[in-house]
Amino acid sequence: MADEVAAGSMLALQGELGTGKTQFTKGLVAGLGSTAAVTSPTFTIIHEYGGGRLPIYHFDLFRLEDPQRLLRIGLDEYLYNKGVCVLEWADRFPELIPAEARWIRFRAESDDRRIIEYS
Repeated sequence: MADEVAAGSMLALQGELGTGKTQFTKGLVAGLGSTAAVTSPTFTIIHEYGGGRLPIYHFDLFRLEDPQRLLRIGLDEYLYNKGVCVLEWADRFPELIPAEARWIRFRAESDDRRIIEYS
């Protein structure tokens, strides 16, 4: 996946808790050449990871109740920046996700097996 993303790419991640969304982001960050420590931005809403081929803007929308808050922190500025946006729980506010976003759905088939679907 890291070789497929370019500046301005957006990955909209969808899936229940524990299905691998943050793990996927860890792999993407590493694949872009960054050694940044990736954690879920559940309480901070966004983490920025640099040091690789492209910066990554990692959002977690799980705790957001109001889509306006996401707009107030500058979602538009991140979306059309020189990095890659990764939004966990993007399906909470699909109206804010641009049509060109790549949707990635995660499902747990068992405790140690995940199914990942791209569209």
